[in-house]
Amino acid sequence: MIQAKKEQKHLVVSLLTAAFRDNQSVNYIVRQDSQKMERIAALMDYSFEICRLFGGVYLSPDMNACALILFPHQRKFSIAAIWLDIKLIFRAIGIRGLFKTLQRESAIKKKQPKLPMAYLWFIGVEPRFQHQGIGTDLLNQVIDFAYFRDLPVYLETSTMANLPWYERAGFAIYDKLSLGYTMHFLKRPLDTR
Repeated sequence: MIQAKKEQKHLVVSLLTAAFRDNQSVNYIVRQDSQKMERIAALMDYSFEICRLFGGVYLSPDMNACALILFPHQRKFSIAAIWLDIKLIFRAIGIRGLFKTLQRESAIKKKQPKLPMAYLWFIGVEPRFQHQGIGTDLLNQVIDFAYFRDLPVYLETSTMANLPWYERAGFAIYDKLSLGYTMHFLKRPLDTR
């Protein structure tokens, strides 16, 4: 996997916007109106910037898949992060959706362990190239990346069809959250190598 450069943000945002357009968890957060796709793009832009500050953004060698990894234990107070939060509220969530979003984020944080980890925030493949093994290759590289840093990998998914894919890669469900859809919390401990 290749670390994405700042100049590749448009590529990453476009790829993830297309890959997550019908995702329940993403659509729970973004305002559902005629600008839905622009709002999803704003969420992906935000995620790209946060991961550049406190994690990493990685592309597959063919540039058709990407992974956004966050290291929550390295996240700290930052004026830049606060500014990104404010922009996200106005560009994607809306004032009305803010309370619902804050409640959701609080519920998620309660279920996540407070330990050093590689949090796989987003992994997506350009829809035209899905089901060709590109995502599996990238996921395995993310696992290796975390392993060599002595970090377990954690993630959430609301896409039931992805559960067997994650399980084949050594992830196990450790919790669930119901938000009108079911969000599954998965982990891949270091000792599953």
